[in-house]
Amino acid sequence: MAGLFTLRLRPRPTPSFSSYQSPSTALASRLLLFLTILSLCLAAYAFMLQWRGGFSDPTTQWLRFDDHHVFAQMGVSRPARRSSSSDCEGILTQTRTLSFPYFRDWKFNVGSSSAPDIRPKICITTSTSAGLEQTLPWIYYHKVIGVTSFFLFVEGKAASPHVSKVLESIPGVNVIYRTRELQEQQEKSRIWNESWLSGFFYKPCNYELFVKQSLNMEMAIVMAREAGMDWIFHLDTDELIYPAGTREFSVRELLSAMPADTDIVIFPNYESSVERDNIKEPFSEVSMFKKNFDHLTKETYFGNYREAAHGNPNYFLTYGNGKSAARIKDHLRPNGAHRWHNYMKIPVETKLDEAAVLHYTYTKFSDLTSRRDRCGCKPTKEDVKRCFMLEFDRDAFIIASTATEEEMRYWYNAHVVWANEEVKRKLQKKGVLTRIYAPMVIIQNLRESGVFSSVIADAQGNIVKESLLSTEKNVSGNVGSRKIGRSLESQATARKALVFGESESESEFVAVPPESPPTMDDILLLDI
Repeated sequence: MAGLFTLRLRPRPTPSFSSYQSPSTALASRLLLFLTILSLCLAAYAFMLQWRGGFSDPTTQWLRFDDHHVFAQMGVSRPARRSSSSDCEGILTQTRTLSFPYFRDWKFNVGSSSAPDIRPKICITTSTSAGLEQTLPWIYYHKVIGVTSFFLFVEGKAASPHVSKVLESIPGVNVIYRTRELQEQQEKSRIWNESWLSGFFYKPCNYELFVKQSLNMEMAIVMAREAGMDWIFHLDTDELIYPAGTREFSVRELLSAMPADTDIVIFPNYESSVERDNIKEPFSEVSMFKKNFDHLTKETYFGNYREAAHGNPNYFLTYGNGKSAARIKDHLRPNGAHRWHNYMKIPVETKLDEAAVLHYTYTKFSDLTSRRDRCGCKPTKEDVKRCFMLEFDRDAFIIASTATEEEMRYWYNAHVVWANEEVKRKLQKKGVLTRIYAPMVIIQNLRESGVFSSVIADAQGNIVKESLLSTEKNVSGNVGSRKIGRSLESQATARKALVFGESESESEFVAVPPESPPTMDDILLLDI
């Protein structure tokens, strides 16, 4: 019987993992897979929208523009690609660097009659003889970062009909010619008869320019008040404002953040450090700059001074005391080309920790001869002192006046060009040299988008028929309203900021000239 009831035990097969899954677990797995696929699809869709300009990326918004609205608000039409035999237009349209692929849809209202009343309104005044290849990138770059108006005191090449007509066609740009009428007005101005500027009178070259700039700044204050401006800069056309530290790369944002009692904002200057001797477009080709003393620690500055000086008399080739913006108030006056002052009080100044003015000085080899050709001084150690305030300018003038072109190029490469890669890496690591690309990218994309060529083309139609009239205006001094031709009564009314009483002893104040940065001899003084 036992054999009849013997049981054969067989091992049961091991169930698979899926057999343990409950219906709810299986549903969750499918849902997770669906959500993963959906997320990937949405990410791909968002990427395509951003690439095609479908929505704004706040992290790149300040570097985006290309749309029709941008050009309309800058005062130019949507540009058509066109070729030109003009050397100037060729420089302003050619491509030398790569552009950002998403430079689109950046909208800003500058210089347009339909633009909203955005505050603060900022203007720049300058005295220039430069051509369009320099002034157009300079103007439109500053429009991009929030400058509203420009007061250009022009002479030389900048006053020629084919240049000035283009400048006059740009909304927000006011062109003032150096006519006999202008000179007569300035000779009757207040600062012409004040002692703080008198030490620069009756001297040639840089001293003459310094006086001319100060007189032009005085007139620009009046024009800025009439135009409803809030802040005024004085810059040269080889200088760009660099609003570092702002979220939108905006000088308007920078000045909006200033306390209400701030009268003057000082922008320390960085100096260009060129890396070859064949630069043609400094704003588009130079990216390396030497930082100002004010933006370095004392240990870093003096610890690297000799290498940073690059075999030259001083840390910078030229000035090191920066430029400034002034809040437009009653009794404002210039204090030389680098500062502002007030007749009734000591202004409250703020010096910026990040923002700067980028100075593109001696960036082209031809800058040596251009300075030489503008001055009639003798190329001697003694005579150049009455022509130039800074030591490097004196040395450069002597070299340009006495050396052959081959010798000049050798000197230029030894004193201006930074070719030693090891030294550059060391000084960049120490923070003395820095790379700055934002102006280069903005200007290159303005050029590639046809902004400059469009402005030139739009103005060319009227140049021929009006060139004779422009010449007659320059000779007679009878300029239009945009060129300072206002009535004497209007001038007297507008100058109320300059003719009130005075609370300062003029003998105690001297105009601030271009000054070199601290030298090794100053290290003990700075410890006091």
